[in-house]
Amino acid sequence: MVLDCFNDIVTWRTSEHTEEQINKPQLQIDYHAMTDMQEIPIFPLRVVMFPGGRLDLQIFERRYLDLVSHCMRNDNGFGICLLKEGEETIKEGTKQTIHRTGTYVSIVDWDQLENTLLGITVEGSSKFRVEECWQADSGVLHAKVTFSDTDSVGKEMILLDDQFAALADLLQNLENHPLVEQKKLTIDYNNLWDLGWRLSELIPIEVEQQQQLLEMDDPWERIENIEQLVSDLANEV
Repeated sequence: MVLDCFNDIVTWRTSEHTEEQINKPQLQIDYHAMTDMQEIPIFPLRVVMFPGGRLDLQIFERRYLDLVSHCMRNDNGFGICLLKEGEETIKEGTKQTIHRTGTYVSIVDWDQLENTLLGITVEGSSKFRVEECWQADSGVLHAKVTFSDTDSVGKEMILLDDQFAALADLLQNLENHPLVEQKKLTIDYNNLWDLGWRLSELIPIEVEQQQQLLEMDDPWERIENIEQLVSDLANEV
């Protein structure tokens, strides 16, 4: 889907973006600042969510139908974490193990699909870290988590400068793809956080690589890693 977009970045030169040339401003941000622990339900999936991202889900298991119903009645959300072991649908004699960094999401739309299943659209808002995790009597995973004070929608922005213009151009190309357009994403192209979140989701990399990007607290470290990944992908085309 996205590989074709890399051909449009004709001015891409990784040598122009060395560590010495990137002038990082002194940010008044504590990347490791966390709020008090909160208990939330966890939806383990083979996908990595980032703040501001959107994902369509089909709900058919009774435990998750009950979870969605509870969230919609009480205007609550839940966490999405990448599965480390196990399947999205629990089978007898198996267990689910999750990565310890995920994203809190809220339900922003729902509908009954043609296949009669419940379809929902969720939107990410904040990164969290799992401190404790267990399976409740309902079968749904629950966790005590701490939320990031910075890796969250609506927090202090970091203005983007010209050194990342090629990445911003790439993101605009990706956003114009029909499959991405239908997500109706809200992207602030002047915010380094947004650039990192959206490219982490949209460039064609493995979910384990996306998880590594999510776990990075420093947005500069994240964007530099994305820069290298994009360069590697462009060389493969």
